[in-house]
Amino acid sequence: MARRARKSPSPTTPLVKQPLRIGTLDAVGVVGELRQLHEDAEDPSVERMPADDEVYGALLYAEKHAGALRRLPPERQKAAALKRVVLWEYLRERAEVHQARAVADARGTGAEWAELAPVLAVKASSAAYNKAKRLRAAALADEAPRDAEPLRRTPEAVIAAENRIARHKQAEQRAQEAVRRRHHILVPVAQRLLDHRDGLVPDEDAEYWLDEMAEVLPSCTTATQMTSLSRYLSAAVRALSRREQRTTLPVATTDEARIALAAAVALVMEQT
Repeated sequence: MARRARKSPSPTTPLVKQPLRIGTLDAVGVVGELRQLHEDAEDPSVERMPADDEVYGALLYAEKHAGALRRLPPERQKAAALKRVVLWEYLRERAEVHQARAVADARGTGAEWAELAPVLAVKASSAAYNKAKRLRAAALADEAPRDAEPLRRTPEAVIAAENRIARHKQAEQRAQEAVRRRHHILVPVAQRLLDHRDGLVPDEDAEYWLDEMAEVLPSCTTATQMTSLSRYLSAAVRALSRREQRTTLPVATTDEARIALAAAVALVMEQT
């Protein structure tokens, strides 16, 4: 019986499992441990080993002077070799991320894919484009939260992920702009209500929230203060509305107070 052909997954379908990565690593600390092993082995050249934060240079030194560790027990020699392995893997992962950023900078300065092909060690513009997208996948994986869906290293998957990120940023910007617009209106509406407070007949609850507004309004500049002012205004409007319903009498006794209260009610309804 002929085997059914295995269907290839869509190039944009998220991976089922998260690819294994070294990810975050205290590379400086690992180099320090590697240095200590060379010192314990009485490596005569250890003073020439680059500083702990010069990971690449330190690795080249450790590779060249690996024979100096022969005085150590086999287990410690193995530990030194494993530290070199993990540091090279860490550098390889970081190199992809930084190379992706370099490609993005090159494109930002007007570099064509044909110019990027030789420096990316490929032969054609299309190959340079595809390699750049695969590198970008590494950068996206590095930036993504841990619970994000694993990303395929395909141009299609990267483009789809970049489009999702762009849409999310645009939505955030729209939300922030809406908040700024509301806050731009909030202060004059709250101030007008307080200016005509003598034309209101508040109960104890409404008085409390109007006092809170009066306290925060003079220095209302930060997002936290704006949020507080918005909450106090909403509470004051609700308290005035409840009093009006309970007494069946208008809480605004002057035209100016009625107009100020109507503006506050409209703003609160817009925010809810």
